[in-house]
Order: sequence, then structure tokens, then C-alpha cells
Amino acid sequence: MKIAADFSQRAVVHSQLQEWVASPMAGVYRKPLDRVGAEVARATTIVRYEPGSEFSEHIHTGGEEFIVLEGIFEDEHGQFPAGSYIRNPPQSRHQPSSKGGCTMLVKLWQFDANDRTHVRLQMNKMGKTQLHDNNQVAVTPLYLDDIEEVSILHFQANATYSLEAKGGAELLVLEGSAQESTDTLNKHSWLRTPIGSNLQVKAGEQGATIWVKTGHLTQVEEQIARVTNA
Repeated sequence: MKIAADFSQRAVVHSQLQEWVASPMAGVYRKPLDRVGAEVARATTIVRYEPGSEFSEHIHTGGEEFIVLEGIFEDEHGQFPAGSYIRNPPQSRHQPSSKGGCTMLVKLWQFDANDRTHVRLQMNKMGKTQLHDNNQVAVTPLYLDDIEEVSILHFQANATYSLEAKGGAELLVLEGSAQESTDTLNKHSWLRTPIGSNLQVKAGEQGATIWVKTGHLTQVEEQIARVTNA
């Protein structure tokens, strides 16, 4: 299966307008954003757990990165409410569930093969720092290594921000709205731009909170190769 699989092209999905698609597990539904592969896939997906639903225990051979957007996600490591940012690296294992239901952004098979760093953060409880060159935008750093950088950008109303994405970029609007090029991005709209792109983001009248990931698209071919061989 291939969805938005040409990583040299810009991709935009307004996930709030998508229909939910049933997954192989009862009570778990998905909205695909990008995907290369079948059930084992390099994939970016909005996932919904109905109350009381669960997945069987499994190993994330290629790693799993997710944000809890609504509700509470649970596994044997704890309860993760809305605002949680989690990185379960390659070869990690868990049994996910949600007693009350939850909605998440989930990214699979998008780690460096040697990454073994676990990250568990409560984004809503973290501070933010004003950008030194832009007093209308603040940042909450989430993750940084030699390949990628992940953060939350907090925009005041109508604030603008320029982003040079040498290694590609991916954005998810968590709150508010923003304009980038000709696209208006509302809550849970997703944007992916290719290697070498330059973004000009302008927040809407209510401001915006945007999850931003950069640098990682330099690893796409290697990740797809590992999925194919899994």
C-alpha cells in the first residue's frame, strides 16, 4: 500500500475531514496520512481507540513515535493523557490499550536503526522559550539528535515564522490554525514538505500550536528498505 509515498512532493491532509477506517484490531480505527507497506509499514497515521479497546502485546521492530491528541492512552509503562509525546525505539515492546478511548498521531518505522532512546514527555507541562529572532513565536524542544529535531512551536495571533527544512519537515497543527503557502491548516491538519524546502508559516487570528519535526526525511529510503526486509 502506498499513500503520499512520493517524498519529493509536498503532502497535505486535513485529517478532521477524513473518514475513519477500521484496523485489524476491534475498536481501533485509523486515518492514514502517509504509508509505504501493508500492515508492516513506514506509516504516519491518526489512530482512534474506542473505550475499552486494546492491541495485543507486540514488538516495534522499527520503532514507534506518537502524540496523544485526545483522551488517555495506556500500556504497562503507565497512563499517557492528551499532550503526551512518546518515542518507543526499535525493538521496544508494549501492550497498548485505552479504557476511556483516545486519539493519537502515530509514526511507525521512522527511527534510525540504532536508536534505543526512550522518550516520555508531558508537553502540556513543559515550558517554552521565546525565539531569539522572533518575539511572537516560542518553542518547546522535545527531541534532538544528529538526524532530526522535534519541537512544539507556539504562535501568537497572526505571527509569522520562516523554517528552512534542509532535511524535510512535517507539521501537525495541535491548536488554532495557520497558513503555509496556499494551504490553510486547521486543527489536526498535517503537512509534509520535501528535503530542501523553505516554509513560511503564518498563524491565524487565534494563534497556533504546531508540532514540528525536521531532518528525518533524509532517512526515508533506508527506512523503507528495512520495512521491505522485515
